[in-house]
Amino acid sequence: MLMFNKQTIFFGGLLLGVAFFLGGCLQFRETSYVVRSHFTAKQLRPHLGFYRSVGRNVRYVAVGNDSLPTVVFLHGSPSSLSYFKDYLDDSLLLSKAKLYAVDRPGYGYTSGFGKPMTSIAKQAEVVRFLLDSVRTSQRPIILVASSYGTSVACRVAMDYPDLVDGLVLSAPALAPGEEYIYPITHWTKKGFMKFCMPLPIRTANAEKLSHKDELTEMLPLWSNIRVPVAYFQGAEDKLIFTTNAKFAQQMLGPNLIEMCMFPGCDHFITQPKHVRITESIYSILDAAYECSPNIQHN
Repeated sequence: MLMFNKQTIFFGGLLLGVAFFLGGCLQFRETSYVVRSHFTAKQLRPHLGFYRSVGRNVRYVAVGNDSLPTVVFLHGSPSSLSYFKDYLDDSLLLSKAKLYAVDRPGYGYTSGFGKPMTSIAKQAEVVRFLLDSVRTSQRPIILVASSYGTSVACRVAMDYPDLVDGLVLSAPALAPGEEYIYPITHWTKKGFMKFCMPLPIRTANAEKLSHKDELTEMLPLWSNIRVPVAYFQGAEDKLIFTTNAKFAQQMLGPNLIEMCMFPGCDHFITQPKHVRITESIYSILDAAYECSPNIQHN
């Protein structure tokens, strides 16, 4: 018969309390009301909606003019579409493109919160549905992605080349095994530690532990990417190793039209380098019009 003393019960209860507190606080997401309020305060009229793909109801936000090119933002892990709000309310960017962001499976308010979809191919299929719905022959579609989202963006371009006209990759995770995995990530795979993790962290851990195999599966597909690509990374990135830059050069060849390693910066560059990355979005849009086989010029 198991015996528990008062100290064990106290610390066990404390750990459970911390777990439930973190689970409630570390959601990495905002309700549609909060997201909508952010944009309306800036005199913008966002559309928040859902579409059904690969067994999930996928939440997305759209801002801007339907007659412009399309830019779709894909977040990293753990995160949600809210991560890109400061890009989606950028007035100059909105003058050049209609902007979308989605909650990737397992995150935000896409159905199955905390239930990871570790297949990058399936996540790419989730994004494909949105791209299919907005595709026209006259206007390009650019994917802008951060961290783990860059793996998904590249897989979309590999599997559905007719739907993508350019890629902007921030802190890219592209090369199999070329990233740091915290030891605790392995400890949280099962049992009590898994139970204690907030749901977005649990999803991020599952993605992290399957990432090498998923990226290895993508190795034969890199030649499918035939669109202009911009690559940005912090020169002091300790989470995604800077060896990913050399890998990108090898795999993308002349399609890699811009590469910038920010001196003194770590993994988290998407927000502090907002202006520089936004400038690259303009450049990739221009390059898409010049060289993409998918666009018919008027």
